[in-house]
Amino acid sequence: MPIDSELLIDWFDSCARDLPWRRPECTAWGVLVSEIMLQQTPVARVEPIWHEWLARWPVPSALAAASQGEVLRAWGKLGYPRRALRLHAAATAIATEHGDVVPSDVDTLLSLPGIGAYTARAVAAFAYGKRAPVVDTNVRRVVARAVHGAGDAGPPSNTRDMADVSAILPLDEARAARFSAALMELGAVVCTARSPRCADCPVYADCAWQKAGRPAYNGPAKATQKYAGTDRHVRGLLLDVLRGTAEPVWKASLDVVWPDTGQRDRCLDSLLVDGLVEQTADGRFALPGEHK
Repeated sequence: MPIDSELLIDWFDSCARDLPWRRPECTAWGVLVSEIMLQQTPVARVEPIWHEWLARWPVPSALAAASQGEVLRAWGKLGYPRRALRLHAAATAIATEHGDVVPSDVDTLLSLPGIGAYTARAVAAFAYGKRAPVVDTNVRRVVARAVHGAGDAGPPSNTRDMADVSAILPLDEARAARFSAALMELGAVVCTARSPRCADCPVYADCAWQKAGRPAYNGPAKATQKYAGTDRHVRGLLLDVLRGTAEPVWKASLDVVWPDTGQRDRCLDSLLVDGLVEQTADGRFALPGEHK
């Protein structure tokens, strides 16, 4: 059964979190920045950094003019720093090829460096009110439960997931965009993975999952992600050293951050390959674009 868009949008209008990138005065650029930052990062960590970025770089050309090193410093502890470089590359393309205006249609957004299917549709919907299926983990869970009666969405399938969400979107563009935001919010704060608050759900009465007795998820067990001791952790420690100094450092300053020489060197090499660190002519290490 399709999700009742009237009930869901009414709930969203009265109960949604007041997030700065949802406010009417937020620009499409602000929405794009938020969508990149929010990938795999909680709202509470993103919001203060988002405000700092928009104050410092209010338009794409401002970010494009910054060095990659500046961008990585400003990214701080958001994690997955390659996102910062992708955002910098997208800003450069927007500034040079699109008159410093974030494109409004999905195909043009997809042509920007580092912009994938989710981000393109999220910007089209949330910044420009377009009817575009916006599919993230929260949306997949809500659709799996409310529409299909399953405990969880299982492994992602871009074709299937897009079709599922497209099928329940209102035909009116503006309402479809609002519905997409509401669907995502429902999954983030009510229809959560571990402790869904079904009593607070605006579409509880028609939810196929609750009608089926809330069956447990029977698919493959999901791997739990650890952080301490992983390559991602070590890469972060190495970047912290470089963000904390204005000058390039010798390798000895990086060697002290982690005792496993093989893992540390592997992580440093991967940072060089990813363009997150560069080596100066005299053999020291620095953030990219700051030193020759």
